[in-house]
Amino acid sequence: MMANATGDRLRAGRPACSSPGMEPEPAGRFTGERPGRGPTFAYDEARHLAAYRYAARLATGKRVVDAGCGEGFGTQLLAEVAAHVVGLDYSAEAIAYCRTAWRHANLTFQQADLTHPCPGVGTFDVVLNFQVVEHIRDPLPFLRGLRALLAPAGQVRLTTPNRLMSFSENPYHVREYTADELATLLAPVFGRVTILGMHGNDTVRAFDRQRAQAVRRILRFDPLGLRHRLPRALVHFAFARLAVLVRRQAGGAAGVPTIGPDDFHVSAEGLAEALDLVAHCAA
Repeated sequence: MMANATGDRLRAGRPACSSPGMEPEPAGRFTGERPGRGPTFAYDEARHLAAYRYAARLATGKRVVDAGCGEGFGTQLLAEVAAHVVGLDYSAEAIAYCRTAWRHANLTFQQADLTHPCPGVGTFDVVLNFQVVEHIRDPLPFLRGLRALLAPAGQVRLTTPNRLMSFSENPYHVREYTADELATLLAPVFGRVTILGMHGNDTVRAFDRQRAQAVRRILRFDPLGLRHRLPRALVHFAFARLAVLVRRQAGGAAGVPTIGPDDFHVSAEGLAEALDLVAHCAA
């Protein structure tokens, strides 16, 4: 059973085992490819950590792999409850950061590309894959790589944005999915698939409405869609900076509202209104 202090950290979404002096990445270095952190991105950080808090119930005492761990700020929380946690990412830079930032006796990080065989990784009771599949042009080899990580009777938890609730273009996303589309994608790879949804409370919904309005105001400056003809590097540069502007405008004079993982919950109801889709999969 979790110690009370551990449970408090998971509920709050605070780092449980960060190295001294490590601070969230400044918003000025945000690229948009990975979830933002820090005061400007409190909403994004909380929404991401809510998925890890949800997964912690399944991960307690288990061997866990976080496939697509990014900067590991969610991965490292699981080390407080799991028997062993491995964070995988294709990015050498991200893995180098994780190895410096998050240290725990039962936590390791490894560079891996799951679209290719990874014989040295092993198998796990719980396979997590959060906010990754929308970035992948040909997801089936990647999904088969996730299944290859499953131990007998293992389970997968996968999240991805719900296309029906997206109001902002993300140039890093190849394709977003509805609940039915995600189930269709996963069915050929996994024997059992259940789709749930990550929802926000009234505070989250109000902030999202303000973000949507800020996005619409910005898009008025490009009525002809000329942004789609710009060089990719320029689009990425502009997206990162406009993401900061949108969040500041949505917060207004009071700034970004206080939003934490407790402001999100997973439910089987209202999938069309879910912010993220949450897939439960088994071999």
